[in-house]
Amino acid sequence: MIWKRTRHSHRGKQDPVEKATKLADLDMLQWSAAIGEIDLYYLDESGFCLWMPVEYSYFFRGEQKRLEQTKRRGKRISILGLLQPLVNFVYGLVVGSFDGDRYITMMEEQARQAKQQLDKTGRIRVIVQDNGPVHTSKKVKAKWAEWEAQGLYFFFLPKYCSELNPIETEWHQLKTHELNGQMFDYELDLAYAVIEGVETRAEAGGYEAERFRFPSQLAT
Repeated sequence: MIWKRTRHSHRGKQDPVEKATKLADLDMLQWSAAIGEIDLYYLDESGFCLWMPVEYSYFFRGEQKRLEQTKRRGKRISILGLLQPLVNFVYGLVVGSFDGDRYITMMEEQARQAKQQLDKTGRIRVIVQDNGPVHTSKKVKAKWAEWEAQGLYFFFLPKYCSELNPIETEWHQLKTHELNGQMFDYELDLAYAVIEGVETRAEAGGYEAERFRFPSQLAT
């Protein structure tokens, strides 16, 4: 037996036919990326709180480690990341949750870069993501044709199939190793810890990390 994390699962809600079809399509995208025909990114959001969850750890018998909670529960720090495995990781941080305007702002930059790449190399950029309401809102759908003309396309994963998105592993590793069991007094302290954790993982993994900075009117 091995020590391994128990995870929440929605596999009982998966549609096996849809999953098989989407998985075959995703395999083709990954193959195309491997031979340099396209650039493939994986997108997802996650969140961090001032009171990070405690984890199991080793300690001497008769003793117990304790992490004192800070006075403020504070606000959530949300992260939206774009992972190109072994190449780079682009991410943006906000206080609170991501909304359609912030998502569109990040995708506008992706579309701009995709246009430059398309003109230079002929390659398109494909972003793999789930069907979350922010990703499929009316405001976002209205931008799809414009973005596709610039060389930016989206591939939607089947419902309840988060295991198909490798960026999920990045969130787990970031929370388990870089932020494990820490308590923070202020949101800024937490944000700096997340930034440092992302950079540490990028350095160890041999890929680049780039933080996207939102315009002042979108900052919280």
